Amino acid sequence: MAHVPLEQSIVELARAARAASHETARLSRAQKDRWILRAAERLDAARARILEANREDLRAAEGAGLEAPMVARLALSGDKWSSMVAGLRDVAALPDPVGEIAELSVRPNGLRVGRMRIPLGVIAIIYESRPNVTVDAAALCVKAGNAVILRGGSEAIRSNLALGAELRGAASDVGIPEDAVALVSTTDRAAIDVLLVQDRFIDLVIPRGGPGLIRRVVERSTIPVIKHDAGVCHIFLDASADEEMAAAIVRDSKIRQMAVCNGLETLLVHRDGAGRLLPRVLKGLHEEGVEIRGCPRTCALYGDAKPAGEDDWRAEYLAPILAVRVVDDLDQAIAHIREFGSNHTDVIVTNDYASSQAFVRRVDSSTVGVNCSTAFSDGYRLGLGAEIGISTSKLHAYGPMGLEGLTAQKFVLFGDGQLRE
Repeated sequence: MAHVPLEQSIVELARAARAASHETARLSRAQKDRWILRAAERLDAARARILEANREDLRAAEGAGLEAPMVARLALSGDKWSSMVAGLRDVAALPDPVGEIAELSVRPNGLRVGRMRIPLGVIAIIYESRPNVTVDAAALCVKAGNAVILRGGSEAIRSNLALGAELRGAASDVGIPEDAVALVSTTDRAAIDVLLVQDRFIDLVIPRGGPGLIRRVVERSTIPVIKHDAGVCHIFLDASADEEMAAAIVRDSKIRQMAVCNGLETLLVHRDGAGRLLPRVLKGLHEEGVEIRGCPRTCALYGDAKPAGEDDWRAEYLAPILAVRVVDDLDQAIAHIREFGSNHTDVIVTNDYASSQAFVRRVDSSTVGVNCSTAFSDGYRLGLGAEIGISTSKLHAYGPMGLEGLTAQKFVLFGDGQLRE
């Protein structure tokens, strides 16, 4: 077989995805759901083979010295597998947004004006480590009537190709174009640069990963980008916060699962409540193996804390480390979040209504909470059924991005002969 140059192969892949998108845009809900359910069946049947490919990726990643959080995100075994396959069936059960007409109104001349949901077209998703994104993204994009181009990280190449083969096979089984789900099979980073200039064929790029990946995509893309950036998530314990509630919320936000973007990374505490709250909250975390890195006031109140540096306020640890700062008031807490946050998820714990409302109004992150865990920043938990990721870009979609976020709206006009005179 003749060797196809890299640039040519990527252009052909994008062109094929564009052609497939014209077909997926016309599919009925029943056709799309049939593909999703068939994909779940095929994945379960191929589980042993796919998990062996995943183990090969894990061995290679560990041998290459990949950081522990990235290795943790790479694994597909156990609950991750069952959740991934169950997620397909959950997506099949979701209503189809395509073709829905909303905001229908009647103009003075009798012309009816509405807005119809339509697919975006071709979506390229560039992501690191998590091979379950391959399945989640494909299901959501196609359910919303799009074609998708998937470019995972080199550390997950075996897993992604194994998963992609079953997704494409399922499409063929039910009569959907295989190219509705396209995978970039090379680990050559130059492929990303070629992909990012295919604005003739690709309508949207979604990068999911570390700061380096996000920056590279934003700088080089000629296609609109929706960033799914780092999760530097904060909890602010107001002076009025209940001690038991604060301890439980902080623990769940930090301990429940650390290698996730909605995990707590920085704890802010009002100075008037710090003496009461910090020893109780931090003692529990420290006993569960969390390293505390604190400001001078934190270190004075909790002896096991290590001094924090400027970089700690910006860090997405994805690990058993928590940065802690005592602030003078709500204004200083919000100023800290604005300077060091990533527009992801921020929460206040308080018994003061005015403080809660000020926090919700003034903090502009994609998800803002009162008296709850940061872990609720998740499409499934917020009632979207599933998510493509959590957008930290304010344009088009902001926060957990479900099926509606993968569509646009066009105006539709219904008349009976109206003329503009």
